[in-house]
Amino acid sequence: MRIYADTSFLVSLYSPDAHSRRAALRMARLRGVVTLTPLVELELMNALELRLFGKEATTAEIRRAESQLREHVQTGVFALEPVPATIYERAKQISRKRTSSMGFRTLDILHVASALLLHTEQFWTFDQRQANVARAEGLHTA
Repeated sequence: MRIYADTSFLVSLYSPDAHSRRAALRMARLRGVVTLTPLVELELMNALELRLFGKEATTAEIRRAESQLREHVQTGVFALEPVPATIYERAKQISRKRTSSMGFRTLDILHVASALLLHTEQFWTFDQRQANVARAEGLHTA
């Protein structure tokens, strides 16, 4: 099974918050590969640095999280894949079809477009708006 994990899921996995337990349980039951894109990687890195900026985490905690992510990529838990060149066209299609009636943000749409173009079967997120656009586009959200 191919899974797309968005930034909200990964932040919860690597830095303690209200959803961390659910993220860890989901990973413990993982049957397949979680696909990461450079967009998710960048957003995760920035979200972790924002936790450091906001004094919600220490430098050591953030570097440990980054190290765990690298280990997960190296061991094949996560597959880092490039975003297809057609992502922006797909995102524009989703925007035209959904945003005026449902109010989606650009990054939410880009994540969903990536998941669709990478042929993932599940979309893991703790972001309700992102889950809404994923479902609207036919993705299974867990």
